[in-house]
Amino acid sequence: MDSFDLLWGGLSAAVTPENLMYAAIGVLLGTFVGVLPGIGPAMAVALLLPVTYGLEATSSFIMFAGIYYGGMYGGSTTSILLNTPGESASVMTALEGNRMAKRGRAAQALATAAVGSFIAGTIGTLLVAFFAPALASVAVDIGAPSYFAIMVLALVMTATVIGASVVRGLVALFVGLTIGLVGLDLNTGQPRLSFGVAQLNDRLDIVVVAVGIFALGEALWVAAHLRRTPLRVIPVGRPWMGRRDLRRSVGPWLRGTAYGFPFGAIPAGGAEIPTFLSYVTEKRLARGKGGEPFGEGAIEGVAGPEAANNASAAGMFVPMLALGIPVTATASVMLAALQGYGITPGPQLMTEQSDLVWTLLASLLIGNLLLLVLNLPLAPMWAKLLRIPRPQLYAGILFFACLGAYATNLDPFDVGLLLAFGLLGLAMRRFGLPVLPLILGVILGPLMETKLREALTISDGDASALVSEPLAVVVYVVIALALLARLLRRRPAAPTHPEETDRRDEELVNR
Repeated sequence: MDSFDLLWGGLSAAVTPENLMYAAIGVLLGTFVGVLPGIGPAMAVALLLPVTYGLEATSSFIMFAGIYYGGMYGGSTTSILLNTPGESASVMTALEGNRMAKRGRAAQALATAAVGSFIAGTIGTLLVAFFAPALASVAVDIGAPSYFAIMVLALVMTATVIGASVVRGLVALFVGLTIGLVGLDLNTGQPRLSFGVAQLNDRLDIVVVAVGIFALGEALWVAAHLRRTPLRVIPVGRPWMGRRDLRRSVGPWLRGTAYGFPFGAIPAGGAEIPTFLSYVTEKRLARGKGGEPFGEGAIEGVAGPEAANNASAAGMFVPMLALGIPVTATASVMLAALQGYGITPGPQLMTEQSDLVWTLLASLLIGNLLLLVLNLPLAPMWAKLLRIPRPQLYAGILFFACLGAYATNLDPFDVGLLLAFGLLGLAMRRFGLPVLPLILGVILGPLMETKLREALTISDGDASALVSEPLAVVVYVVIALALLARLLRRRPAAPTHPEETDRRDEELVNR
């Protein structure tokens, strides 16, 4: 059956009054949390993950899709109105969006971000429906050595590309892989790193890890740099776009989508590079065309990067569904949600549970549409949420984070784990360690161990089996070239003096 016929069948299953209600609730909750300062989409999804517990799988995924896109849209709102990106991929949106807002064009900036997100998300989801089954059919024939090599590629590339320091990225990855070892050995049944604590014999719940690192760590970090000064929020009128703004945005929307999807679909991709490329491209194309120059609030500088960001967010479903490899922090949390329902993404998923997969893809289309319909008129209301005093705001985040951690297993021990991972998240932010490599290490570590043991078992312990397949050799060559290029590329060093780091972070928090 054709992919689009399967997608239509998923839409038919998803479009029911009950599921549409769950999608609307997910969009509103995701935007509500995502619009708050300092909270990116990954943190919003991690914080709201327990809300979907208790629902059957289809309804849960539909609500989750709404939360996902709502969190993405909320991040662009804080970038435009407060110049406070919730994630690194929103930095380019903040450059021109906040300047547009200061020039009295906040409504137009929010409108082009919302419409661009809808267009890029829709096109990206349709491309996922086309590429994911094809990749899954090829991935079925991939052996354990090649699968292990691909996961090594995802981890190494993420650890070395994210952040300003290769060493810090690798340290964060090592910490994540170590956390992933906690629990019983799958082959021998011996406890590892449990320190005699019975609750640690089971593998750590990724939800507790993610909420602790993202939500609790961020709340503690902001509290440590808190000043009792009100946030300066730019007033927002009714979001709208005139014909001139629409003409200037259509090209950047499409070009941004073309940049974003391939980077999201490649393991170890991400949205930072395509958003930067989109911004640079639009800046070059805008020369001599009139309108506001870049650096003073050019609408093209919002439309292109925002489309690239959302197209990349859609593209990340290709490796996640077909290979079981998350390439972003948000994808890591969503992978944990799938595993919570006993679903293991990978080559067999598209055939063994095809109905659920196509319903999930259809849910993304529904959530994306509802995001545009509901949130565009509600933009002024979301802007008012930014006036919540930060002490009350982060106290609420701490409360819901603890409630979500307790709800996973109804065990107070998980709340203690949450606090431990929250302190770890605070320490990582203090010393400039990126969070994404740690989360990927926790999730992919056990999978890598399984594939490694499978490859060595087949070869009776011969390590040369790891390079016995042509694809594995190609992947290792790509890893070596990428590391070499990363080491040769000159980048300005990040400030390492503690006082300088504190001053910079305090300025960012209090913008």
